[in-house]
Amino acid sequence: MNIDTFRDYCLSKKGVTEGLPFGPDNLVFKVMGKMFSIVSLDEVPLRTNLKCDPDRAIELREEYDGSILPGYHMNKQHWNTLILDHRLDPKLVFELIDHSYDLVVDSLTQKLKKELEDL
Repeated sequence: MNIDTFRDYCLSKKGVTEGLPFGPDNLVFKVMGKMFSIVSLDEVPLRTNLKCDPDRAIELREEYDGSILPGYHMNKQHWNTLILDHRLDPKLVFELIDHSYDLVVDSLTQKLKKELEDL
């Protein structure tokens, strides 16, 4: 998967913004100001960190050994690093983006959830 496909999918989700708060090599996607993805633009193949349910994170790492790893520079219990090469089906990547987004939305305050709903 290339950065354009990944970026377009993330930005198609409600309330999402992008930025470079950690420098020019790390593109961050947030929903209502809360991070759900960070992409290392200087990595080949492309890599992304996505939030994940802790039990599912372990299962994914076991099933996709070498393609899904504990989150680099993140809380390894709650984040995975995906290597976006030909080994991961794009459908799975989109599903995991959705999962990360949903986890963050679920953790928002009621006020932020209402603001998101009203967008």
